[in-house]
Formats: sequence, structure tokens, C-alpha cells
Amino acid sequence: MAKRKLNVAGQELWGESVDFETDKESWNSYILHDGTTLKLKTVLAEVFRVEGLFDPNGQPTYVVNANPVMSVDAPDNLKKK
Repeated sequence: MAKRKLNVAGQELWGESVDFETDKESWNSYILHDGTTLKLKTVLAEVFRVEGLFDPNGQPTYVVNANPVMSVDAPDNLKKK
């Protein structure tokens, strides 16, 4: 696991990369009032555990790098001919 400086709420703190494996990547689906269906999900790229930083319940703090993915299914009248 590699260490790297992270910007957390304006502070430079050290974080340690944490390996992970995907358990499930679900889509969120939204129906727009124009008839379009949008599907969105977030794909995790990197995870870092911030050294010495914990939430009020004692849980460690993590910083993630993730990429949003979107799928569009528009009705024919909205598509370019």
C-alpha cells in the first residue's frame, strides 16, 4: 500500500491507499418529464484511508477517486435525425 499526501477539507494529510474489489455497482434510474430515462452509477478508481482522522463514532476517514457513468435513453422525438 502506497502513501500519498491528500487535501482533506483544506488540510494536507497523509493517506494510505487501500486495495478493494467490487462487490456490486448498481445503477440509479431516473425518468425525466421529457420521456428520457437517465441511468447513473459511480465507479470507484482509488481509495485512501486518511492517517489519524476519524469521525465522531471512531470510524476512519476515507478519500475516494471515482468516476460517474451515465446512460441516456431518450425518446425518438428528442434524438437528432
